[in-house]
This record gives sequence, structure tokens and C-alpha cells, in this order.
Amino acid sequence: MMERRRIVAMWRQAQAGVLVTLVRVEGSSYRRPGARLLIGEGVYAGSISGGCLEGEVIRKARWKVQDGARMQTYSTMFDDTAEMPFGLGCGGVVDLLFEPVATPEGTALLEAMERSLHGAAGTVLTWLPAAGRALRRAVLDAHGHVVFASGTLGEQELSAARALLPGCQQLPGGHDTSEVYCEVLVPPQRLVVLGAGDDAKPLVTMAAQLGWSVVVADGRVQLLRQERFPEAESLVATESAAKLDLSPLDAVVLMTHSYEQDRSYLAELMLAAPRYLGVLGARHRSSLLVSEVAATTGLSLAECCARIYAPVGLDLGGDGPEAIALAVLAEAQACVQGKLGASRRLSAEDVLEQAAKGDSSVYLRAQCSATGALS
Repeated sequence: MMERRRIVAMWRQAQAGVLVTLVRVEGSSYRRPGARLLIGEGVYAGSISGGCLEGEVIRKARWKVQDGARMQTYSTMFDDTAEMPFGLGCGGVVDLLFEPVATPEGTALLEAMERSLHGAAGTVLTWLPAAGRALRRAVLDAHGHVVFASGTLGEQELSAARALLPGCQQLPGGHDTSEVYCEVLVPPQRLVVLGAGDDAKPLVTMAAQLGWSVVVADGRVQLLRQERFPEAESLVATESAAKLDLSPLDAVVLMTHSYEQDRSYLAELMLAAPRYLGVLGARHRSSLLVSEVAATTGLSLAECCARIYAPVGLDLGGDGPEAIALAVLAEAQACVQGKLGASRRLSAEDVLEQAAKGDSSVYLRAQCSATGALS
């Protein structure tokens, strides 16, 4: 997603000449279909390999599109590694689409990429160029309405393209369907950080570096300053998670360090059920929160435990805010990508065991004035 942000930014600065898209992969490849490289005069953004193809592609890009968009295949299928071109050594074949940016089709694609960064999902269908056939493109919004279509595309072709959408939308990213390259442009992952303490800073920074859209919320207005969180897209002063318009696709991390505020937020978050909900704190503290929230929401302990990640973060080791932020973001990334394996999550049995060790009075203390907590 960060690649898309950089490409759009470079295009908006009028520095772009040629856009290169990785369309197909056979065998091994460092990048997957959908990877892009935008090339300007002495500058570029993005990548389509591990760094070994870029030099060759950048040198020849303008020459390749002199007569319009074209496809180019690069192969690394050699037995003798000394003969491998471009230093690839991946043992695969990649097909690249070269296209000039200054065309209606190029502009339509980049505009769709830009809209996706602002939350508008879309689907791009590209009829790939071949001998005697120029590149054509259609851009559809999230409802399947045509936003752009090349002038040479007929109604019959557009209707056939719509039939590809269900299969295409099940596989976000780019993939090839016969002569049509289909790509779903999903918005950036949204991360809501509830708690604007100092330890939230590296988490916000790391998430922004992934290209995520980050929202920081807290009831302590004095902590919500732009200079503290320059990478955040928005800062929200609220004591209610219900005011954040949460989506089931969101990732949320609860880290206010206030037991009362965490408990209030968590009750609302349990009902909103974002796909990742991490709760910072010791196993005993989180267990007490879960048991109290279960009682107020009507959810069972098992249901509550299934909706949260606590203790939050993968067990990566290390200490300090940066190490914790890395562990938390790694778990959130794995979760939203469907790649999460083992975790340290609470179970209903854990909650009962921890709650038996003592009540929440130890956490119900006034915070020191340095945190600026609400009275």
C-alpha cells in the first residue's frame, strides 16, 4: 500500500512518464502480480522485483512505449546461474505491462489508485496489448458502475467483463483472466489506536510506514496533538468508541493505560467486532476487563475471548515501546492478511483463573498528572 501512495504522489507531482505493472508470474518471483514501478525523468517509485530488474526496465521504458503500451516477458529459467540475465536468479518468468501515463487509460488507472487511498474501492479491467491490439481499460466502482471505459470498448465486451467481477473480487490484488488483467484496488487497512500515550507513537509510525490509514483517539485532548502523531490521518478526541464509525475490516489497539477508560472502550469494541482488536496489558488485567465487559454486554467469556487479542502482540521478545509496537503490528498484519498462526490469546479458562487471583482494585488508581488523564 505504501508503494501505491508513493506512485500516486509522484504522478501528482507531474514527474511520471511510464507505468510498469507486473501482470503474470510463472515459477518464483520476489513480487506478486499487481506490483508497479512508475518511471519519470531521473526518478522512480515502486518496484517490480527484488531490485534486479529495475535498472533494465528503467533504461528501456520510454523506448518500449514509443508506439503505445506493450507487454514484455523476462525469464530466469536457466540451469547455469552464471548466464542468468539481470541478476535475477529466481527461476521464474514474469510478464510486465509497459504503458505511457499520458493517455486516458493511464490517467484513469492512476485516478482509481488515488481514490482507493481515500477509501473508495474499485476494480480495474485491462485488455492487455498484443499484436494488432492496443491496450484498453475499464474502471468500475465498488457497485460495478463504469467510471471509465476506453472509447473502443463495446457494450458486449463491458458486459463480458462484468461477468469476471465475482471471481476477481474474491482475490484482491492483480491476476490474469485470459486476455483481461483484473485488479481489485482495496483501500488501505485502517488502524484505530485508542490511547495517545508516548508508547502509541512508534505504533502509529510503523503502521503509517506500511501505508495504513491511522486514527488516534483518546479522551485526553491535550495528548492529541499533530506534532505528537504527524503520521496519523486523524486525531479524535472522544471517550466513546461508538463515535469512531468502526468497520468489521478495521484493526483496533486499545492502550489507554486507564482501566476505567479501557473498560468503557472495550464494551463498545466487543459489540463493534473489528477483525483485529488488541488489548495492551498484563494477562491478569486483561482477564478482569474481559470478565467485567462480558457481564455488561451479555456476551459469554468465550465469545469475548474470541473477539480480542490479549495479551496483545506476537511473542517476538525485546523490550520498550518500539519492540512492543513491532510485536503488536506484526500480529495485526498477520491477522488482517489471514496468516496468523499461534498466539497468546486469552481463553475463557484463562479469564476465570486470572480473575480468581484478585479483583480490579489494583488497577483503579488515579494516573499521575504527567499523563494528563481526565479527572
